[in-house]
Amino acid sequence: MPRPPGSPRIRTALSAVAAALLCLPLATATAAHASPEALPTAAQVPAPTPPMGWNDWAHYQCGVTEQTVTANADALVSTGLAAKGYTTVTVDDCWTARSRDADGNLVADPVKFPHGMAWLGQYLHARGLRFGIYEDAGSSTCGGYPGSGRPQGGGADHFAQDAAAFASWGVDYLKLDGCNLYVAPGQTQEQAYRQAYDAQAAALRGSGREIVFSESAPAYFQSGEWGNPTWFDVLSWVGSDGQLWREGWDIATYDPAHPNTSRWSSVLANYGYNRWIGRYARPGNWNDPDFLIAGAGGLTDDESRSQVALWSMMAAPLILSSDVSQLTPAARSALGNTELIKVDQDSLGRQAGVVSSDGSTDVLARPLAGGDRAVAVLNRSATARTLSTALADVGLPGCTVTAKDLWTGATSTVSGSLAATVPAHGTAVWRLTPGSGCGAAVPTGQLTGNGSKCADVTGSGTADGTQVILYTCTGNPNQRWTTGTDRTLRSLGKCLTASNTTAGSPVTLATCRGTTAQQWNANPDGTVRSAASGLCLDVYGGGTADSTKLYTWTCGHLQANQVWAMPN
Repeated sequence: MPRPPGSPRIRTALSAVAAALLCLPLATATAAHASPEALPTAAQVPAPTPPMGWNDWAHYQCGVTEQTVTANADALVSTGLAAKGYTTVTVDDCWTARSRDADGNLVADPVKFPHGMAWLGQYLHARGLRFGIYEDAGSSTCGGYPGSGRPQGGGADHFAQDAAAFASWGVDYLKLDGCNLYVAPGQTQEQAYRQAYDAQAAALRGSGREIVFSESAPAYFQSGEWGNPTWFDVLSWVGSDGQLWREGWDIATYDPAHPNTSRWSSVLANYGYNRWIGRYARPGNWNDPDFLIAGAGGLTDDESRSQVALWSMMAAPLILSSDVSQLTPAARSALGNTELIKVDQDSLGRQAGVVSSDGSTDVLARPLAGGDRAVAVLNRSATARTLSTALADVGLPGCTVTAKDLWTGATSTVSGSLAATVPAHGTAVWRLTPGSGCGAAVPTGQLTGNGSKCADVTGSGTADGTQVILYTCTGNPNQRWTTGTDRTLRSLGKCLTASNTTAGSPVTLATCRGTTAQQWNANPDGTVRSAASGLCLDVYGGGTADSTKLYTWTCGHLQANQVWAMPN
């Protein structure tokens, strides 16, 4: 786990395992998280909303002690953050002694944790808090302490033994990292990770205590913002084992020797990879882009507010990793913003989609239970700017809404566009309640693909047969797509069309005629298939260069050039 601030502690895997995925119609897939037939109810799953709490790692690293944990737990209570939902207090790496005892049991470091872990659990529970703990699926943790996994070279693991210990200590939440994992001869790296995480999940189920399971497996397979087949594979199975997962790079850690070193680029990087994988989020299953570092060194007050807003829009776990007693007033206010917490904890469990992005501004829209929509506008630039976005662009055409500014609490009636002056690195955020005359929201936004680039109508042309291409995202109307119950994908008033049913057929824009060539089935694995041929929407040759053509091609296994982030 120890590493230079901002650098990943992951290793990229190169192998893949087949995953069987159900094909759904496009209209169903875009609303799949809301389907009662497809998903368990909140009462049936652990972590029905994203977990909230505190973890020591990003601020203290291996300097954690019992006093560190109890002081921050007490501060969560005294600041009122615990009452707002920040209740799971997790001890990260470096809490154990350097070796197990004679019976193979984990032992708390007697200097760092003189009262032991059962006492710490009691301390937290007495204050209305939950107890979280860290372990590793490998032979040793990232910090070099005893892991739960198989020793190098093979042998018995400690998953069941450790799960029983955690249950006896009153642990409510386990974070399982993935350093130093043994890969047996004949196994792929992914198979070894799945074997280990399956074993830990089974051990937790057999422990006699409900323990929320946070998995770090996907982070060891990430390569760049967009992803790769093995990463997508891992993301497709972790939800069957646990409730949340670290899918990519660590957030930059606090450096007390250089406390003001900016960590904003790290926040943007983690937001960057997380925003495209909303298809994996639902009640009981959460994408985790890592800790909130609001209020600690390395972020301005506006950057701290932005991180809380963006994480809330993405239905991300809100797990703070700062010195709670030293939070800036602005950060404390942002972290405790009741309206933002309501967005994060919304029972529908849908992650925001990207409406538009152009390198300086991102617009996100998130469907909420009851028909409301949350909208956020991120100003990436280094100067304040007045920004606006039309209601039609966030899926509410011809609608009048009540817009609540979630920073000021002010409400207004809006029928055209939302507008705000957004500070440098700041994020404006509203909750929209459609008026009585509004129809259902229309999923609207970018169709984002390989290299985090956009499906683009060449030259904004509307002539039938205009080629659709991959292009750097601009936020322009020729990159704005809507989906409907008729399974079409529309831009500029026309339909995405498969020109033929043979592999290699160009994908164009054409007048909507209701044919199967204009119907597309969006799948939980991120592929989009032509209803006419069953072929996949594909970026030619796996390219990422601007103006690379889109066409239909035989579906491969979770190819990066056949995976798409859909409008929401």
